[in-house]
Amino acid sequence: MKHTFPYGTGVALITPFLSDNRIDFNALGAIIDYNIRRGVDYFVVLGTTGESVTLRDDEKQDIYRFAVTYVDKRVPLVAGVGGNHTAEIVRQLEQFNTDGYSAFLSVSPYYNKPTQEGIFQHYLALEKVSPLPIILYNVPGRTSSNINADTCLRLARYSKKFIAIKEASGNMAQMMQIIKHKPAHFQVISGDDNLTLPLMSVGGIGVISVVAQALPKTYSSMVDAVLLGDMDTARQLHYKMLDVMDLFFAEGNPGGVKAALHSLQLCHNLVRLPLVPVTDTLQLKLKQALQEFAEPVA
Repeated sequence: MKHTFPYGTGVALITPFLSDNRIDFNALGAIIDYNIRRGVDYFVVLGTTGESVTLRDDEKQDIYRFAVTYVDKRVPLVAGVGGNHTAEIVRQLEQFNTDGYSAFLSVSPYYNKPTQEGIFQHYLALEKVSPLPIILYNVPGRTSSNINADTCLRLARYSKKFIAIKEASGNMAQMMQIIKHKPAHFQVISGDDNLTLPLMSVGGIGVISVVAQALPKTYSSMVDAVLLGDMDTARQLHYKMLDVMDLFFAEGNPGGVKAALHSLQLCHNLVRLPLVPVTDTLQLKLKQALQEFAEPVA
């Protein structure tokens, strides 16, 4: 089921690697096909799950271009472009080749721990130069700062170029305040796989998912069911996935999803330092859990 972007199931693509640490473009193409054939609605290229912080600039450009060519307009693409150096992100947006991309996903500045005014001014600087709509990304567990509801709404009301927020704060009260008071053009997208159903039940429009990359048919079916108003089916699929979703994040992201995709023979189980692959114990648990889902590679 296809939805008007950014509704539905977005997938945060991994960056697969070869044993010599080069990017495995064959595996990336296989993962893209695997997901499109099973109903996902769009991809985020080089978000956190794509290990963007350990990629050189030339590698990032190669991945951006490959995604456009390989997807070939089958689904929309979102480019992950974010960081804690505002001027540098402004430069990247000004120079970005937007052909084939529908929006940017830009994470709130990390490590610096800006105030709410700092966060607001950061995004205003991006808005002034961005040639595409922007999806805000709030993930306090990684950034050490929260985009609170007031700041999010202030940005949404400032410019229609801000079209959505990927909310991964885990704070349902905050997310409901945004949904209640947001302007009509602005949407809320789940950034926590296990909270997608609860968030959509109160007005969220979908997810940018990690888990869906390995379980695209099951996950997108759950999201589709919510959008169609079939909450019984959505709850059934949510609880079917609930325990395995915990496994995906037990030792961090993207280690868990890469281990799952390796079990599906879609990529090598390799990450770049300072990340390391998940333990053998978790790898086995993921492999066993995935056998309960009828999503064969063929």
